[in-house]
Amino acid sequence: MESAVPLRRRLGLALLVLYGTGITVGAGIYVLIGAVAGHAGIYAPWSFVVAAAVMALTVASYAELSTRFPVSAGEAAYVRAAFQSRALATAIGLLTVVTGVVSSAAVTVGSAGYIQQFTDLPQGLIVVIVIVLLGAVAAWGILESVVLASLFTLIEVGGLVTVILAGIHADLPIVATITRLPPLDAAALSGVGFGSLLAFFAFIGFEDLANVVEEAKVPHRDIPRAMVLTLGISTVLYVLVAAVAVSAVPIERLSSSSAPLSLVFRQVAGVSPATISAIAIVATLNTILAQMTMAARVVYGLAREGGLPAIFARVHRRTGTPLVATACIAACVVPLALFVPLTPLAEGTSLATLAVFALVNLALLRLRYRGVQSDNPHVSVPIWIPAIGFVTCLAMMAGALFR
Repeated sequence: MESAVPLRRRLGLALLVLYGTGITVGAGIYVLIGAVAGHAGIYAPWSFVVAAAVMALTVASYAELSTRFPVSAGEAAYVRAAFQSRALATAIGLLTVVTGVVSSAAVTVGSAGYIQQFTDLPQGLIVVIVIVLLGAVAAWGILESVVLASLFTLIEVGGLVTVILAGIHADLPIVATITRLPPLDAAALSGVGFGSLLAFFAFIGFEDLANVVEEAKVPHRDIPRAMVLTLGISTVLYVLVAAVAVSAVPIERLSSSSAPLSLVFRQVAGVSPATISAIAIVATLNTILAQMTMAARVVYGLAREGGLPAIFARVHRRTGTPLVATACIAACVVPLALFVPLTPLAEGTSLATLAVFALVNLALLRLRYRGVQSDNPHVSVPIWIPAIGFVTCLAMMAGALFR
């Protein structure tokens, strides 16, 4: 029976870090730096700092929970164990799928903007081609998908480093921009706060590691390390690139550009932006591939636990991937990418992700309160971390909803 075929443990720490970093970096800075700058202005680096601080708390909670419950559809497993409710577990699992689908659509829209720098094809056709091709790669195999994603990651990180080095060579005030604190007035703080909600989208990715835990060789050791390294690498790159961007290009031009980093690169290096546009395409394709892979694994995990029809739990014997689940995810991404603009997709992804993260932090608090133990070797974090993580997630959601 295909449904009895397990996922394959083929991923070590290096591939996990590249996988997590690739999702995170591609999802954010290449697509959303202009939108963040449009709200936060010259203080855009601080929006990324705030988002990283909020994310760090949830990273710690995920590190403990993913090693306590090393299964696909991890969020659903955490909630089910904490609250003993299959319905709530299925709901949180489906919300996780929604974040994967919507973020894939958002980044596909951004990717199409960069691809159109090289072709006259209509955006709609580009969207369909991208999703079909990446869906096929995701169905091919987890090792093949992650190796390709890792190659993409090396290219996209190289692109960001190139932008940073160009900014340093142009003698931009990078350090002064980063250390410039926003004034204590409502307009500036509101701009940084809403910019941090968009920037939060740029950090989405580490949690995907929890949903490939069944395919990690040494999950209790490598998954937490990969999460921490992913967050650290991404934060340093984001803050530096944001400082270069807002120092080099007027905020109005940056926020209105469909290919903002290409604009930055042309400004600081004085050369054709074609190279950085090509790297941006690689970065965005990487994120789409990884998010679709993650969402398919959550659908697989939910189906295996009885929360979705059993057909979604079928793993193909040759590819070792859930083909039906992968095809379903691809089919859901296409219409969103075709008919919904980028900013609402990014905002919707951030809000849905914050809701998932809030429940994950609450689940860890509940497990600690009930004294639930695990037979699996796992990390343990101080109890104040999920408590503050829960509160900060709710605060960011409230700030976005009542802005």
